[in-house]
Amino acid sequence: MIRPVSALWFAAVGLTLVAVTTPVAATGRVGPAERWVFARVNGLPDRLERPMWTFQLAGLLLLPLAVAAVALLWRRWRLAVALVALVPLKLLAEKGVLKQIVDRQRPGRTEPDPILRDVPSAGTSFPSGHAVIAFGIAALLTPYLGRRGRVAVWTLAALNSVARVYLGAHNPLDVVCGAGVGLLLGGLLTWLVGRPVPSVEVRS
Repeated sequence: MIRPVSALWFAAVGLTLVAVTTPVAATGRVGPAERWVFARVNGLPDRLERPMWTFQLAGLLLLPLAVAAVALLWRRWRLAVALVALVPLKLLAEKGVLKQIVDRQRPGRTEPDPILRDVPSAGTSFPSGHAVIAFGIAALLTPYLGRRGRVAVWTLAALNSVARVYLGAHNPLDVVCGAGVGLLLGGLLTWLVGRPVPSVEVRS
């Protein structure tokens, strides 16, 4: 078993993002810079709604379980265990910790003229659970993928977060913190479960 060094970097970056965004969001206010970013992303053309809606599906709560099933088919036992563990840890970090200390409302309550595209107008929004799942999966898959695969999963995770802002479900700091939580959990799980040592073919 090996423990990828990248896992510690993911965890460190994730912890930093959470530590930086949480005190700001805890005020409940949306600052001018964040409001400007929200307006630019949320105001993108309506023709993007269908692809953006598709991208945000990468953050569904059950997705790690679906990916875990595929990992089992490929006999990636450690990866499957980590993916399954991501779900309860995500719920604990999001609902059991951060939403208990940060009461921040969705853009429907905090923005002057948000465009809400089939998303809730009220309720607590920090952090984005979709971003936690998307970035958590990306961090867990990275040690098992080649360059193209890594580019694909990280691009999808980023587009997922952009989509949540575009649809009007979250403000930018919500998805940044969610990404941080995902990186933190994904990094720690990868470090804990490790990954198998690549087999070496012996030539006679």
